[in-house]
Amino acid sequence: MPATHHSAPAPAVGRIPVLDVRPAVLQGRRPAKAVTGEAFEISATVFREGHDAVAANVVLRDPRGRPGPWTPMRELAPGTDRWGATVTAGEPGLWSFTVEAWGDPVTTWRHRARIKVPAGTDTESVLEEGARLYERAAADVTESQGRRDLLAAAGALRDTSRPAASRLAAALTPEVDAVLARHPLRELVTTSDPLPLLVERERALYGSWYEFFPRSEGTPEQPHGTFRTAERRLDA
Repeated sequence: MPATHHSAPAPAVGRIPVLDVRPAVLQGRRPAKAVTGEAFEISATVFREGHDAVAANVVLRDPRGRPGPWTPMRELAPGTDRWGATVTAGEPGLWSFTVEAWGDPVTTWRHRARIKVPAGTDTESVLEEGARLYERAAADVTESQGRRDLLAAAGALRDTSRPAASRLAAALTPEVDAVLARHPLRELVTTSDPLPLLVERERALYGSWYEFFPRSEGTPEQPHGTFRTAERRLDA
């Protein structure tokens, strides 16, 4: 399900490369093609330096240049840095699309917390880091319930009356996961160059087209055909 669109911070170009975006025809000099209502895949190579988590999404813009809800991308094959998402274009016309790549600090923190908290290493500092990340994420959430879920998780991470494992578990619930899927905390957002997409009517998938030369559609009396003599052949 597409995530809710929200304004992205200014991109830091080059920190998270976005390469080999597809579909692309002649490096974007000609539009790729789809038909209205057709589901198709957009893919790109996305990576970053270090071990921090990275993620990506696709943004479609309609013929009037309006961005739609962005669609999260998934790793197509772990270890290949290749990401993809299935999207669907709407009305016929000349659309465009971009791929946004970004650092995912919450996923990075969760990976570290799942290792350090059970081991009892830097427990309080790790849990406080998570609480601050959740508070940052909550600031961009427009849904009141979603914001409350994230702030409640931040409060649980700071609740020293509970065991550390219980505090961490309260921040990893399905409810919290669902809010972060719709409103992820994104850092170092890098946007690819826009690529054109020509969306045609559905009939373009199966219509048959014919052509003929009017001058070849003459008669015995007038061998050199005209538009008028060609018109008589249209039914055939």
